[in-house]
Formats: sequence, C-alpha cells, structure tokens
Amino acid sequence: MNLVITKAYISSDGDWFMDVFNVVDQDGKKIRDKEVMDYIQRRLESNASFAPSLRGSVGVMPSEEHTAIELTGTDRPGLLSEVCAVLTDLHCNVVNAEIWTHNNRAAAVVHVTDDSTGCAIKDPKRLSTIRELLCNVLKGNDDSKTATTTLSPPGVTSRERRLHQIMFADRDYERAGLARFEDKSSRPHVTVLNIERDYTVVSMRSKDRPKLLFDIVCTLTDMEYVVFHGMVSTGRMEAYQEFYIRHVDGLPVSSDAERERVVQCLEAAIERRASEGLELELCTEDRVGLLSDITRIFRENSLCIKRAEILTKGGKAKDTFYVTDVTGNPVDPKIIDSICRQIGQTKLQVKRNSILSPKPPQETTMGYIFGNLFKARTFKLIRSYS
Repeated sequence: MNLVITKAYISSDGDWFMDVFNVVDQDGKKIRDKEVMDYIQRRLESNASFAPSLRGSVGVMPSEEHTAIELTGTDRPGLLSEVCAVLTDLHCNVVNAEIWTHNNRAAAVVHVTDDSTGCAIKDPKRLSTIRELLCNVLKGNDDSKTATTTLSPPGVTSRERRLHQIMFADRDYERAGLARFEDKSSRPHVTVLNIERDYTVVSMRSKDRPKLLFDIVCTLTDMEYVVFHGMVSTGRMEAYQEFYIRHVDGLPVSSDAERERVVQCLEAAIERRASEGLELELCTEDRVGLLSDITRIFRENSLCIKRAEILTKGGKAKDTFYVTDVTGNPVDPKIIDSICRQIGQTKLQVKRNSILSPKPPQETTMGYIFGNLFKARTFKLIRSYS
C-alpha cells in the first residue's frame, strides 16, 4: 500500500503477540481516510493463507497473463540492454520487471508476453529457446559463478520477495575480492550479540529508505530465524532497528561463523535495494521494443543500470532507472541532457541523485533501546503509541 513505517514495536512469547506500527503515507502525512484504514484492518484480520517460501526453488511455468522469467548472473555494463535485445528478437514484450544488482551480481524477475497476441508464451520449444539464449547472454565471456535463466510459477509470491530469495540463494552476500575497495563509511552497521542463552540480539543502523523493514524481515525468514521482540526507529535520514531472534529450532546464534553469516546477509538485505545513482523516470506510451531501445541508448552513452523497476498499465509505461557511469561514479550532466533530448525531454526526466554517502554509523551497545525491558524470558509492554 506504499505506507511508510516510522516506528515499530514487536513482541511475542508463547502463544500471543503484540505488534505496534506507526505508519504515514509517502508524503509523511498521517492516514485519515477511513476507507484506507478499514482496508488495512480487513487485510490484517483476514485468515487468508500466505504462500509458502520458495527458498531454494526456482521453477518453470507461464501464467495466463504473462510468462515470468527469473535471471541471475554476473553484473556488467550493458547487461540489461543485451537481455532486452534478445527478448525483442524473440518477439517477447516486457510488461513488468524488477532488476537488482549487488556485489557484482545481477538478478531480475521479468514478466513478458507474446508481442503479437499479448498473452503468455506457452510453447515448450519456444520457452526452451528463450531460456537457452538468455542464459548465454548472462554467462558472457566468463562467469565464475553459475548464470541461470528460469521461468517461475505464477502468482506464488511478489517480485521483490522473489528477488531476495534469488540473490540469497546466489550467495550475493559474500564479498570476496571486494573488501579492499569498498568505502566502509557508506555501509550499514550490523552487530550480532547473544544475551545469556535466550536470544540473539541483532542491531542495525543504516540510511533510512522505503521498504527497509520488509527487506530485513524477508532475509531473516529465508535464513530461518524468528523475531520474538524488536523495535524500529527512524530519524530524518537514518534508521535504527533491533531484533531479538532465535533460529526455528529455538536456539540463538551459536558460533562465530554463523554470527558472521547473519551480519553479511543482513548487510546484503539493506544494500540490494539501496537507490544508488541518478534516478531517471520514463513516462510514455508503451510499445513493443521500448525497453530494448531505452536500455540501448543508456548503453551507448556508457550508463550502468544499478537497479530498475519496469511498470506497464493501461498502455502507459512508467519505468524507473538508477544509473551511474561504468566506474560507479556520478554521470556527467551533459550526457544526461543528451540522452533526455534523444528520448524526449517530456518522456525522460531526472528525479534525484542518490549516490549513497551517509555519515559513518556510531557504535551502539547491545540493547540500546530494549536494555532494561528484558528480564530473562519475560517481556513487559510498558508503552504504546497511538
């Protein structure tokens, strides 16, 4: 619903739970529309069963409306342009897509239709050709890690949820060969500590952004940890989160290796969706091959797409791209002006520059917020926000 969580308090033990969320709309305003509040209540109180996790599963299946393609491979400049060119040559029209890059890896969930019928592609031979040619593009000249192209079951889970699962399975959290070059001041700060034998306390401080809590909870779930207690607090630019967790087997983190893996995976969860680069928004009439043409222009002007969201509705395309130059630095404004003129000043617009440069996080002590609220296994709710 595009609501923003500004504060949250999470508590569960035994057979009960109490979660409190302070939410505002995207403009930071309080929600006053009764229909919206009633809708939220109905959704939260419904007994609809949630789809099971697809962790470790990447299937092959078209839906009635579109064919969902999942891609994983080594990131490189121009990769999305090459993928889109292949899809256009195969008479596939991209209707929706989401693309993430992290630690030199790229993942995408792309919804395509047949460009002549507007329906899902079901012919097994054609699907096999699509899979084979896209996999060749993803492999490039040399891919030390496996590149994959698969078709996923329809309607099982959201694209964002799937992207977390895909990148987690691809082990994008491993930073081999990157430690020497990274700017640690721009990275999220994650600590993992045990308190006695009851819980592991995970504390995270990072630049605030939409869907940050969602991304973290997805990763904890994929790693098979359960959140028993927690809090979320946000300021103007920064977010602080603290969770008391155990593994599904009831045990806290039990080794240094497991602790390090939790830190790496949560850092990756925070970074995957970080809006790195210049944000460009394309709004225009949709047509077959549009995305291929736009990404080709980006590639010819040496732009590197770090993240992208492709949406099509009612014959209109509304696509968002986050771009840098090929070295990861800000794009020359003259190049952007040239691209806007080439595509159309009214069609492609610069939204904002989001090169990440938050202030270095300060060290925090375990239990910064909850320190005095926990006594052994008992948690007492002492404050409620209205």
